[in-house]
Amino acid sequence: MGKNKLKRFAANDINPNVVQEGKAIYTTIKGKWNSDFFTKNQPITLEIGCGNGEYTVGLAQHFGERNFIGCDIKGARIFKGSTEASEKNLQNVGFLRCRVEFILEFFEANEIDQIWITFPDPQLKDNREKHRLTHPRFLDLYKKILKPDGFIHLKTDSRELADFTLETLKTYPHQNLIHTFDLYHSALIAEHQGIQTKYERMFLGLSIEMIVSTELPHLKPLKKA
Repeated sequence: MGKNKLKRFAANDINPNVVQEGKAIYTTIKGKWNSDFFTKNQPITLEIGCGNGEYTVGLAQHFGERNFIGCDIKGARIFKGSTEASEKNLQNVGFLRCRVEFILEFFEANEIDQIWITFPDPQLKDNREKHRLTHPRFLDLYKKILKPDGFIHLKTDSRELADFTLETLKTYPHQNLIHTFDLYHSALIAEHQGIQTKYERMFLGLSIEMIVSTELPHLKPLKKA
């Protein structure tokens, strides 16, 4: 393991905006994010597979009236986002280091208002289908922690993943499905907030923004107060 990774892991150990194994809060945070972690009781947005945290931090800067949690298993990636949030003194940002398969261990039912999935690995091989973050096994997890009117944003440059997601949603009681296959030339560009991940900047081409609700009630676009 490289020295840089060791330094980043050590920083995560002491950074108060990171929740990970080994910290006392790791086993007690479920259902208590607004009471025991954030300084203000506000609606919570969770980014699944947050990587370097560009969206978690970027959205937190735009929407101070919301709390944001970036979730990823890679500690070195979380270090970047958590460090940036600390440097910018953002009190509405946190990071959780865990596998998405285990999110029910960290969130109660109805604790999350929104979920973002930004440029996930599309897992294009047929035998990797169940690893796609919009596969039914994950959607079932998201539904359990989302509020009844909660909804999901998916941003991807993979048409295959987008088509797979649309087909999958046909089997779910979602409402108010909004999507585009050309984000930068669509009315949804206003929802983009100008935030781009590292990989989007590297491979900017066809960008797809899909906003869906996996529950029955009303969906509202993310807007500033």
